[in-house]
Amino acid sequence: MTLQQLEYVMAVYRLRHFAKAADYCNVTQPTLSSMIQKLEDELGVRIFDRKRQPILPTKAGMKVIEQAWKVLLRARKLQQMVEEEKQTLAGTFYIGVLPTIAPYLVPRFFPQLMKEFPEMDVRIREMKTEDMKRAIRHGDLDAGILARVEGWEDMECHTLYYEQFYAYVAEGEPLYVKDYVRPADLSGEYLWLLDEGHCFRDQLVKFCQLKAAAKSKLSYRLGSIETFMRIVEQGKGVTFIPQLAIPQLSGEQQRLVRPFAHPVPTREIVMAVSPGFVRHRMLQTVLERIRECLPEDMLKAQQSRQRLV
Repeated sequence: MTLQQLEYVMAVYRLRHFAKAADYCNVTQPTLSSMIQKLEDELGVRIFDRKRQPILPTKAGMKVIEQAWKVLLRARKLQQMVEEEKQTLAGTFYIGVLPTIAPYLVPRFFPQLMKEFPEMDVRIREMKTEDMKRAIRHGDLDAGILARVEGWEDMECHTLYYEQFYAYVAEGEPLYVKDYVRPADLSGEYLWLLDEGHCFRDQLVKFCQLKAAAKSKLSYRLGSIETFMRIVEQGKGVTFIPQLAIPQLSGEQQRLVRPFAHPVPTREIVMAVSPGFVRHRMLQTVLERIRECLPEDMLKAQQSRQRLV
């Protein structure tokens, strides 16, 4: 029995497919299948029911998977402890990032981080808040970059920056002629919001008291801020964008941006790690590089902002 075999088992369990698991593990499917078959022969049980699609574990296989995951977590923790003791940055650092943060933050720090620290293997996954929390607790992620919300008190959270929300308004909409947006102004029927479950949406609905928009059948729910921006640019409706999105806009696009009147809705962006995380030097390096790439005024809270939780 080897750790590699256990890794293959966990990949099949997560992806429910041998070919996808092989791609994920960067091996051929025959190699992965053969290694799992050898483990099954050694244990004398079938871990997966190969006749079902998607692939599912057997009753005995589920018990093997539960123990395999515990073994892999301990092995990974041991490796991390050794690397931290040696004061190196070598190793893999898995970070989850909210989809409403990743397109605007990751390009700022990630390329430079890879160039400056080639020995550090940082792997980024986009996911929603609840999925991120679950992945950190299960050990699938080392850290998560998200907006601070309730329910993360058991995690160690490091503040990265504070980010304002802005309205993105189509020409022809009543809001377009205003210099500032107030919650009471947001009563139009074409208000483009993200899917439920995005904290970006949840925070704005709460702050702006958008009860009608939350229930409206005319509220078109997708999962991409960029999609809503394209709709607004074509002349229809209002959506919301985070502050870090603005520098990426062209001059023509910036004409559609409207700030909120005071108090300005603001989210606190944090990096959360599990209490038992041991790669402190790696964590501090990533935190520092992210903060260095941000405007100075976003690194601290301001009285004119209303933080959303």
